[in-house]
Amino acid sequence: MAKNLVIVESPAKAKTIEKFLGADFKVSSSFGHIADLPSKELGVDVEGDFAPKYIVSSDKKKLVSELKSLSQKAEMVWLASDEDREGEAIAWHLAEELKLDKNKTKRIVFHEITKSAILKAIENPRQIDYNLVNAQQARRVLDRLVGYELSPVLWKKVKGGLSAGRVQSVAVRLIVEREREIEAFSPVGSFRIDAEFTTADGSKFKAKLPKNFTTEEEAKDFLQKNLGASYKISELTKKPAKKSPAAPFTTSTLQQEASRKLYFSVGKTMTMAQRLYEAGLITYMRTDSVNLSNDAKSAAQKEIISSYGKEYSKSRDYKSKSKGAQEAHEAIRPTDMSLHTITGDRDQARLYDLIWKRTLASQMSDAELERTNVKIDIHSNGKEKISENFVANGEMIKFDGFLKVYLEGTDFEEEEQEGMLPNMKNGDDLDNNYITATERFTRPPYRYTEASLVKQLEELGIGRPSTYAPTISTIIGRNYVEKGSIEGTERKYLQVTLQKDKLKEKVLTEMVGSDKGKLVPTDIGMIVNDFLVENFKNILDYNFTAKVEQDFDDIAEGKEEWTRMMRDFYADFHPHVKHVEENADRESGERILGEDPESGKTILVRLGKYGPIAQIGAPDDEEKKFASLRPDQQLHLVTFEEVIDLFKLPKTLGIYEKEEVEVNNGRFGPYVRFGKTFISLPKGMDPLDVDMEFAKELIEEKRKADAPIHIYDGLPVQKGVGRFGPFIKWNNMFINVNKKYDFDNLSEADIEELIVDKKQKEIDKLIQEWPEENIRIEKARWGRFNLIKGKTKVELSKDTQADKITLEEAKEMLAKKTAKKKSPAKKTTAAKSRKTKAGKTTAKKK
Repeated sequence: MAKNLVIVESPAKAKTIEKFLGADFKVSSSFGHIADLPSKELGVDVEGDFAPKYIVSSDKKKLVSELKSLSQKAEMVWLASDEDREGEAIAWHLAEELKLDKNKTKRIVFHEITKSAILKAIENPRQIDYNLVNAQQARRVLDRLVGYELSPVLWKKVKGGLSAGRVQSVAVRLIVEREREIEAFSPVGSFRIDAEFTTADGSKFKAKLPKNFTTEEEAKDFLQKNLGASYKISELTKKPAKKSPAAPFTTSTLQQEASRKLYFSVGKTMTMAQRLYEAGLITYMRTDSVNLSNDAKSAAQKEIISSYGKEYSKSRDYKSKSKGAQEAHEAIRPTDMSLHTITGDRDQARLYDLIWKRTLASQMSDAELERTNVKIDIHSNGKEKISENFVANGEMIKFDGFLKVYLEGTDFEEEEQEGMLPNMKNGDDLDNNYITATERFTRPPYRYTEASLVKQLEELGIGRPSTYAPTISTIIGRNYVEKGSIEGTERKYLQVTLQKDKLKEKVLTEMVGSDKGKLVPTDIGMIVNDFLVENFKNILDYNFTAKVEQDFDDIAEGKEEWTRMMRDFYADFHPHVKHVEENADRESGERILGEDPESGKTILVRLGKYGPIAQIGAPDDEEKKFASLRPDQQLHLVTFEEVIDLFKLPKTLGIYEKEEVEVNNGRFGPYVRFGKTFISLPKGMDPLDVDMEFAKELIEEKRKADAPIHIYDGLPVQKGVGRFGPFIKWNNMFINVNKKYDFDNLSEADIEELIVDKKQKEIDKLIQEWPEENIRIEKARWGRFNLIKGKTKVELSKDTQADKITLEEAKEMLAKKTAKKKSPAKKTTAAKSRKTKAGKTTAKKK
């Protein structure tokens, strides 16, 4: 038995560390937290000192027992969880639950998983830092109080199943407020003047007027002045300039840059970074710091000189701009700067490449530039100089410096990149090729991307590196926000061109308001936000949320007592929650739109049990009519006319081949129903425009699409296009068809290759199977697992030892899942019972 037991959070981390330690050390994993607040109760002593009630969940009891046994046999236990507040709390829970002897327990921390870092940590152990533990407890307890007390108010006043949270609700508020800014925005038009000139040697370049004209008349008047005009360079200046590299990555800047350059979600970035860290390839990925150690700077300098030359190297120190930056970590960097690329998982390799380039660039020389500014005088036909001037700006890189490796991205590229200008000098005459006056409109604020939301939260001092990814996944998972796909609308604009002394007008079109992958609030997100802002201003106040983060920082530094903070907060918070629960009006996002022209009854829209609905009839009307809003309609924007159209559906079109044909709206959009077959309408088509002839075309197209295109292993193969793109279907198996194949002309060999590959993937992801019980465990996304029986699926965390689960344990987990699903059925049965009794009473009266 090993003399030393080292406990880390993850098996991957344990595997990497075990390579660096000798036979006297055994490395085990706690699989994250071993204790937490209970899931079905508050678990906080609000009447006393706010002591949290931590419990070991049933799926961790066996693991805790094993760790306890190992710790009792070891001479020394080393608690090696991560170097942050959450890691400190994990170490404390291990010490408490395993009942570790303080004299035989040491806490070690390291910023990277390399042999030198691990051995250095072993040589420099410390005790558990209870200030960090208390800071984490304060965050956990305060967030539990907010969530557990606000959520029931939402159930009562808005809709069942909703939740609120200190950081998540503020994030939703940011997105809602931005959406309302966009909706309230009125574009203002003006005319931008651009021109192209040719120098004496035939070189072309572009210039512009430094101001816009507010009206069409002003723009045309300016073009008229240029009829027969001549052009001369009146001023040409060249100035040296420089550009400096960005600091090494922090958690938030890594999330932002991976979003811009790699199109990763915040959650995916953190998952990939976690794997790189656990494999010993990068330093710890949750950090506010932009510092690099002296060793790291030396390693970067050595790599720069050997790869690019001494003139490219410049050692730099950076200072964090983050409010209340916590623990003295390093920035995120490679552990070995000589390792330019890694093999294996493609996404991990791409993220590593980004981190390596950013780190190296941060220690490189400035880029040296030469900026050229040209001013062009306009002389009218009568040789008289007019007041306006054209300007042209150019940029030339004289020494690329850090740009040889890396340039930081931006969220929204609005300015055109400046290019090089041809050789010119003062007094040169220029020929004009054309001048355009193009109508342009001011733009509304941009919707948030995941990356720009993280940036905004960080600037406001809300949340910390470990909270950004779960906050975004929570608000999307709760359906408060979605990654929208806004189609936009077509807008016409005017362009007037002066060329060869002739004016020519043309009307062009552009799409405005279209957005893909941006964060857009849903109806329920807006309603919940409005209710919380109206009734809990303090909780959703940006300054309050930032102040709470500062309080956590003060606790971590030992400047504040965490229980006192809780008492001060709860003394005001709890009575206010009770007051709102008793006195606030119910919020359903209701809007009264007018009167039904047929019945004269009120027409309104509101949030219903299953989503946004339109309603004809007041709340107390016993003969109300309802219609679901379409997925592309929102409560606060839908018009009276659009709602009237909703009540014209479902619309029967006729009978085709002895089956009824009907058009209607559904949860996923408008459709045609042919008997029991449902066919989605083409994108953007109004269901009221569908007639019987078009419905027949859709039915025949559906039949053609569903017809087998091949027979494989005695079973038909069909093809189609779904929400996630083109696919083929075989043996109830849906197989995505990627761009490698010509979907319209799939050969038999293509089809068979796709099926064989899919079957192999299904085999590869299978962890365990009990065919006689129809139970299996499969790999899922992000390193997780699924336990499946028929249509019942239990999601297991990535920390689960899936290959060691027994059949009895699997059955127990499935039984719990089934029991949860069945629990609402009791209410249904009771409701049926009440209905039956009511029916009997009515019968007696008759």
